Amino acid sequence: MLRSRPYTRAADLLKLAGLRPTRQRLALARLLFDDDNRHVTAEQLHAEARNDGAEVSLATVYNTLHQFTQAGLMREVMVDPGRSYFDTNT
Repeated sequence: MLRSRPYTRAADLLKLAGLRPTRQRLALARLLFDDDNRHVTAEQLHAEARNDGAEVSLATVYNTLHQFTQAGLMREVMVDPGRSYFDTNT
């Protein structure tokens, strides 16, 4: 079941970055930005989202992380050609 944390901070952050606050973006933004700085892979975030009750595909997680990166909310750290981490400490 989806935890009932307020979406206000996440929605404001997305709007300021010029992103529409969709259900999937809000769910992922809450996990990424509500606590301290995060350093995650798409797979880790996907597992967290599913555990939190969010119905989101791995492809959506990848797309959203890249949108957040392009909007300046995160940065991508490529460890090797097949693995990237996404860091909220921009």
